[in-house]
Amino acid sequence: MNPLNTIGIIELASIYKGYEVQDLVLKHARVEKLLARTICSGKYLIIVRGELADVEDCLEMAKKTGSFSIINTLYVPNVDDKIFSAISGCITLDCEKVDAMILLETFSVAAVIKAADLAVKEADIDVPRIHVAMAIGGKGFAVLTGNADSLKSAIVPAVEFLSDDGSLAGYTLITNPHPDVLRDLI
Repeated sequence: MNPLNTIGIIELASIYKGYEVQDLVLKHARVEKLLARTICSGKYLIIVRGELADVEDCLEMAKKTGSFSIINTLYVPNVDDKIFSAISGCITLDCEKVDAMILLETFSVAAVIKAADLAVKEADIDVPRIHVAMAIGGKGFAVLTGNADSLKSAIVPAVEFLSDDGSLAGYTLITNPHPDVLRDLI
């Protein structure tokens, strides 16, 4: 198992503070940047990975430096490798062979990452895409694929978490998706 299996997510309401926080944590925390960029509504998003203790240190640094501009910080430990691939967009998919898919939409980036991780740990499914915040109003969006029964099982813990968290925007299960729809999503 990869020891760098914890994701840290930092969402800020200020772009200049986002760059300041990014610079600080990359200089002083032992984490790897997965993503750092401006997102919709004038916010800034940073996603890092590392060992649990290092990610926790990173988030504490971010809170102190980001102060007033911190919207949310969250870490997700023991993340499945499929989640890292989905965030980075390193997935290839044979669109002709997808039995079913779930499209999962959340009100936050952190929530979609945690929900997708819960889903992939629940059943034998794939996560070909996690879209975070850009051009979707700061929301999160995940595509989960597999057979319909596995997807129905996988979505249960994800929806429970999102419902408790208040972050569930909605989801749908599509069986035998048209290849053009899949191509649009991936």
